[in-house]
Amino acid sequence: QVQLVESGGGLVQPGGSLRLSCAASGNIFSINAMGWHRQAPGKQRELVALITSGGDTNYADSVRGRFAISRDNAKNTVYLQMNSLKPEDAAVYYCIVATGKSAYWGQGTQVTVSS
Repeated sequence: QVQLVESGGGLVQPGGSLRLSCAASGNIFSINAMGWHRQAPGKQRELVALITSGGDTNYADSVRGRFAISRDNAKNTVYLQMNSLKPEDAAVYYCIVATGKSAYWGQGTQVTVSS
């Protein structure tokens, strides 16, 4: 089994920043892609950012230029630096880790953007 522990969510004012972390542990042989999705109330879960084992990144258009994804392979951890946050960024953020066999989801961390 693989366990994912997320942290870093919270309440921030518009224009503020947050940094999410997701640490993977357990029966990990090889992590390929790591990423973040989010789901706002009444909306479908959507991809926010993805980073491959080689460091290639992909972002949703709505966050490109404001969010930055990174990973520490030695720690099996993926980060999401979120800057210039907008009210529409408010959602539950889920990390996802893909190995050669399966994909694993974190439990989600709430991000609230409000003044």
